[in-house]
Amino acid sequence: MPNTLPASVDDTLDLLRRGNYVADRSLATALYLALKLRRPLFLEGEAGVGKTEIAKVLSATLGRRLLRLQCYEGLDVAAAVYEWNYARQMMEIRLAEASGDRDRDALAADLFSERFLIKRPLLQALEPDLAGPPVLLIDELDRTDEPFEAYLLEILSDFQVSIPEFGTVTAPEPPIVILTSNRTREIHDALKRRCFYHWVDYPNAERERAILAVKAPNADARLAAQVVGFVQSLRGMDLYKAPGVTETLDWAQALVELNQLELEPSVINDTLGTLLKYQDDIARIQGSEAARILAQVKTELAASTAR
Repeated sequence: MPNTLPASVDDTLDLLRRGNYVADRSLATALYLALKLRRPLFLEGEAGVGKTEIAKVLSATLGRRLLRLQCYEGLDVAAAVYEWNYARQMMEIRLAEASGDRDRDALAADLFSERFLIKRPLLQALEPDLAGPPVLLIDELDRTDEPFEAYLLEILSDFQVSIPEFGTVTAPEPPIVILTSNRTREIHDALKRRCFYHWVDYPNAERERAILAVKAPNADARLAAQVVGFVQSLRGMDLYKAPGVTETLDWAQALVELNQLELEPSVINDTLGTLLKYQDDIARIQGSEAARILAQVKTELAASTAR
């Protein structure tokens, strides 16, 4: 059953919580305003901080269909919006030629009717749905080319798509649009102006422990605190790629599978590949540096417990 949109920021926090998403109030505020005012929400931040997950949680908790457009270099209208089913059109032409009883103008009109139209995510998002407007996730927009950004302007401005042979398709109600970017390049201002914007940062230690409690409940509390402390320390270092929340969860779950109740230098060295994804970073942390960070984390945790 579809659910109604949240009526306040607190309701939005509750909605995200029901989807096991631990958000801070600033993110919930941005999301609430985007839903209330029917504006796309543009989420920018490092990879692995939970941007994509927000669209999935909205779809699940609101009971709406999720339409995901995964962006990549060279993405075009045929893959993102629509294309004509050329093979089926050719078959229709040959059948008409064989029967000889089809008027040419009628055939031409039929060939560019809806039954020959292959609808991609952006066009599907404009169609009416009994459950309510769908959640449209345009993921990793920074991977696309600038011409595709320009094409998005029409959709995000008027929620319509112009198809030369078919006409203009307009959404009866705007979809819930979530755009994400890892900021590998800047997105054009014209596109950003059509959205509400929020930077999704790495969580602080308290919120990351809360995320672990929800997403990795089998992890011992002491282990979870040490994992979060270790990861937070790594994010303060000049690494090629700091670990995101996704990597924190992967590492915690891997340690649980190894029956670890607390971190040890040898286990850190053996499992760094679940946390860091570049060999230069792993080589820098392995060994004495990992032992030093762990000792510091344990000292800080002991001091905070003693207070």
